Amino acid sequence: MWYKKKPEEVMDILKVDPKMGLSEEEVITRREKYGSNELEGKKSITLFQRFINQFKNFMVIILLVAAIVSGALGEYKDTIIIAAIVLLNAILGLVQENKAEESLKALKDMSKPTAKVLRNGSILEINSGEIVPGDILILEAGDYIAADGILIESASLKVEESALTGESVPVDKDLEIPEGKDIPIGDRKNMVYSTSLVTNGRGKVIVTETGMDTEIGKIAKMIESQEDLETPLQKKLDQLGKYLGIIALAVCGVIFLVGYFQGRGVFEMFMLAVSLAVAAIPEGLPAIVTIVLSLGVQRMIKKNAIIRKLPAVETLGTASVICSDKTGTLTQNKMTVTKVYTYNKLIDSEDVNIENTDEELAVMAGLMCNDSSIEEDNGEKKAIGDPTEIALIVLGRDKGLYRKKLEEKMPRVEEVPFDSDRKMMSTIHEKENNYRVFTKGAIDVILDRCKGILIDGEVKDITEEHKQKIIEENESMASSALRVLGLAYKDIEKIPDRINSESVESDLVFVGMSGMIDPPREEVKVSVEECRRAGIKPVMITGDYKITAIAIAKELGILEEDSEAIEGKEIEKLSDSELAANVEKYSVYARVSPEHKVKIVKAWQSHEKVVAMTGDGVNDAPALKRANIGCAMGITGTDVSKEAADMVLTDDNFSTIVSAVEEGRSIFDNIKKSIHYLLSCNVGEIIALFVALVIGMPTPLLPIHILWVNLITDSFPALALGVDPPEPGIMDRKPRSSDESIFAGGLGVSIFVKGIVIGAVTIIAFYLGKEVNIETGRTMALVTLAVSQFANSLTIRSMDKSMFKVGLFSNKYLIGAIALSATLLLSVVFIPPLRDIFELSSLDGVHWIYVGLLSLLPMTISEIFKKIRN
Repeated sequence: MWYKKKPEEVMDILKVDPKMGLSEEEVITRREKYGSNELEGKKSITLFQRFINQFKNFMVIILLVAAIVSGALGEYKDTIIIAAIVLLNAILGLVQENKAEESLKALKDMSKPTAKVLRNGSILEINSGEIVPGDILILEAGDYIAADGILIESASLKVEESALTGESVPVDKDLEIPEGKDIPIGDRKNMVYSTSLVTNGRGKVIVTETGMDTEIGKIAKMIESQEDLETPLQKKLDQLGKYLGIIALAVCGVIFLVGYFQGRGVFEMFMLAVSLAVAAIPEGLPAIVTIVLSLGVQRMIKKNAIIRKLPAVETLGTASVICSDKTGTLTQNKMTVTKVYTYNKLIDSEDVNIENTDEELAVMAGLMCNDSSIEEDNGEKKAIGDPTEIALIVLGRDKGLYRKKLEEKMPRVEEVPFDSDRKMMSTIHEKENNYRVFTKGAIDVILDRCKGILIDGEVKDITEEHKQKIIEENESMASSALRVLGLAYKDIEKIPDRINSESVESDLVFVGMSGMIDPPREEVKVSVEECRRAGIKPVMITGDYKITAIAIAKELGILEEDSEAIEGKEIEKLSDSELAANVEKYSVYARVSPEHKVKIVKAWQSHEKVVAMTGDGVNDAPALKRANIGCAMGITGTDVSKEAADMVLTDDNFSTIVSAVEEGRSIFDNIKKSIHYLLSCNVGEIIALFVALVIGMPTPLLPIHILWVNLITDSFPALALGVDPPEPGIMDRKPRSSDESIFAGGLGVSIFVKGIVIGAVTIIAFYLGKEVNIETGRTMALVTLAVSQFANSLTIRSMDKSMFKVGLFSNKYLIGAIALSATLLLSVVFIPPLRDIFELSSLDGVHWIYVGLLSLLPMTISEIFKKIRN
């Protein structure tokens, strides 16, 4: 634990002279020992290996076997169709996967700034990858820190560590060794860490860790160790593929044996068995699922969400827990003054009136005693400096006070910079014939330096009663998670000979206090309520202090009682099983480390919860990858978090997640509709052929008929069902269980019953037609089978609502798909050359009436059952 050691001890251990730095010879030796200051990644698999991995799916394997057998038997059309679908699916999967494993590359890019180091007594600027343990880093405002190290010098040093710790406010750094055990990163004031940013002051650091040994390196290792979890949809489709594969093989075997013992030709039965096997497996399903998900992705882009991994949209539909980072996700990541206190009066910042002397001086003190600025850059305002000081500038601008204009009248002539020991800073300004000092800092130290107090425009002697009242108000503001700054001033006749704290920061006049906070996003409260209504538990996970987290969580409706919050040091004491047993008690996790975030996600997942994790910092990346679905922030998010995530929110808006959840639920519903449609149709085909075979009838459909029906019914209508509008009230139901079967909710029974009815009307049509001749019977069977499937697509859009209530024409794509498929179907009946190829015949008016009535029967029965069930 480097942070527990004195700088002198570190120098001895690392054998370095703080005035000279390392020699070039020593640098070479250490680089051989410790390696480059870079992050290592897992050995990446080749493009060909990734391509082969796309075929490691049971349904895909069955389809490939069917394609090979069909080709061997001369059915090249079927082979080409199946192979094309499988290949397209593999290519789409490969394109998505190529984007999914770039986390470590982004981490490497982040860790390669240049750095200033002291070597051989000279300051050099080198590539950060060349830094070794023992190097002396020279830090100034604006520098990215290239390695972990311990401070040996510090002057007003502030470091912004939000990407690593989640805290939005820069941390004051000094040489003081922190007290206690297991100090979290955010409280190690004597250490600096790789990828952090110096916002103020300067310092010197001895590098203690480089490369994979840094805190950022540990995160990189955690990202490597997180396995990609299968999405609920992938699990269900894999399960479905296994069921269908077993059923297909069983059907093939039974039909072949029955036909063989009936004395039918071996080749004829083998061809029929293979055709039925292809019919049993909806070979278009993988492609339909991919296309439906892709269309969902396009819709989500319009809603400010970029989906990096196709199944992620559907997975969000099953989300039961959303673990959200606080800073920049639930809050605006922008410190804002919300309260201003002048003696005995606490007011909202928007109610500040600069016509009032006390309030004007309170705003001016924060504005003038300030080293930050807001600059215009190509028409855009760019804030430079400490977020706390920027908040004070914004308050002044809102009230019509601008520092540049004020400094034209009251130019700054001297200053006493901020010091973490004094906890305050002061500036001296020329004012007509004298000078004015403005001071801001911690309340306790400001009050100790005050001799007077401004009350209603008059300076009075400050009393203990005044001080006690101010301290009580300070504590009240702090309990509301406000960051409080004391403000004071004094007028002097001349500038002191020696500019220091004693000469400048004494006999001050207390003006007031500013209370600021990183405020919650206005729209998030509504989104949290929507989550709760949808059965989703919102959880806050942050590196910030518990009191701040609780205040924000209460305002957003995430938390009701303080007991629902827990700190990282308490989590540290719990084993994985203990945390899992208690995880549902908590809605807020404060002062957590990256390891804690992963631990929390795993604990929720142990309860079979589907966990979505939002975040924007480097520290969020391992949890984003471990979660069932990771959502990174597009504006404030680091490259690391974006590459580790499944989804990127381009507007950094928590509300976008709610839209994604609705989209995910709708997509899963639509995929189930496609499966419902495809399987009920395929079951109908199997039953028609199997029953006809068992009762000794001629085969009602030839292999070419089965393949043609599958081609025209398994494509366009099934795809159109995949873009069906969401059903009303989709966000008022609870999330489905990740273990729930794809056939739950009566889907399996409905598929089987509809399959029986479709198969029955197909056999009846064949029976009526074969009285004329076998070709007429097969023509009637083919048309009845296909048209009944088209009608079936209209009724399965809802399991309980009538197709007329859903809206017969509300899915224009489905109507168009039915029209196109019907045209293809009728072309083989009405165009003589095609009719001859398919061995069909023309039908007369009576036969068309039979076909029409029989085709609408399955749909009619389905609608009647809906009415009875309701």
